[in-house]
Amino acid sequence: MISEIGSGSKGKSRAPDVNSPQSDRETDLEYMGMHSVVGREAGERDPLLLRDKVISDDAIEGLRQYSRRKGKKVADFYETQNEHIDTLLKPLSTLSAEGAQDAADNAFRVKLAVNISFGCNCILAVLQLYAAITSGSLALFATMVDSVFDPIANLILWIAHRAANKAEERKWPLGGSRFETAGNIIFGHLMFAVNLILVVQSIREFVEHDGSDVDNFNLTSVIVVCVAFGVKLSLFIMCYAIRKWSSQVQVLWEDHRNDLFTNGFGILAAVGGGKIAWWIDPAGAMTIALVVMAIWARTTYKEFQQLCGITAPAEYQNLVTYKAMTFSPEITSIDTVKIYHSGPQYFVEIDIVLPPDMPLWRAHDLSQDLQDQIEALPDVDRCFVHVDHEVDHKPEHRKKV
Repeated sequence: MISEIGSGSKGKSRAPDVNSPQSDRETDLEYMGMHSVVGREAGERDPLLLRDKVISDDAIEGLRQYSRRKGKKVADFYETQNEHIDTLLKPLSTLSAEGAQDAADNAFRVKLAVNISFGCNCILAVLQLYAAITSGSLALFATMVDSVFDPIANLILWIAHRAANKAEERKWPLGGSRFETAGNIIFGHLMFAVNLILVVQSIREFVEHDGSDVDNFNLTSVIVVCVAFGVKLSLFIMCYAIRKWSSQVQVLWEDHRNDLFTNGFGILAAVGGGKIAWWIDPAGAMTIALVVMAIWARTTYKEFQQLCGITAPAEYQNLVTYKAMTFSPEITSIDTVKIYHSGPQYFVEIDIVLPPDMPLWRAHDLSQDLQDQIEALPDVDRCFVHVDHEVDHKPEHRKKV
């Protein structure tokens, strides 16, 4: 954050140095006349005076003009800072309402994207299976494997999402938010194993090949895969706009993106094997399989981190900490805040400090209200608020094995 922002410069004017340390950058901001232009809202709680740190759009644009590369980075930093301050100063109820409204506004688009993707993937799986069998190309077999498993992935996501929404509370006290993560991990291992078989088969082709210098070229098969490429491009564009509103659509968007590479590279390898040299086809198949294995290994690792409870990004921790700190004047301090993944969403643990003489009923109502409003935030699955009257005790809830 910017610690101090002046309204003008003194002495000899100079151009701002974007590589200067923090104190010099603040002087640069004074030179640029960068100061808060956003008025304070009525009743706004801003004990850290964050509103005073918002930089005007004109000043940020002026900073960009001093250096195309370095100035852009600094300007982007202040734009991101402005957005972060704006989010911090929004009331919890507003953030929750915006998240709920965005989800409601995009619910139909999310459902449509999932259904269209599933239908197209089923049709393309049949077409690409035909293309692989009729051509005998290992590269097209690699694209076929990815295409055939797409409907299976969609089905796993749908089953996991449905099970999560209908999870029985007595059997699954924490809910079913981690079902989708577990399903993605299982499917990732399956895709890794299938593509490993393709790598082995490609190596065998290199070792045992004794045919002509070029493979048989099947134009129909190539045209079929080209059609699949066009359909995948359309699905990629459709899912791109709404990928942030659903974990299902996010996974589908990543899958369509990966399919664009596999189909495009598969077409080139199949044509190269049939027109230039036979080894291009198995080399292309091996390349596709290795790339798909690497992608799914990375995806599985990220899903595994979420399942094991990796911490939330610093920006989200800042948001929740600031909201808890400014929630009520009766909260004297915040002891600890822990935010970590439990599947795709977060678990939040907050330790607040209240006056020792506060009545029990008041402490309960205040902490319950804070818990309810934090749980209403987007991406929060559960929130636990612990109340204390001092901060000198040893860390609690920390069992070490």
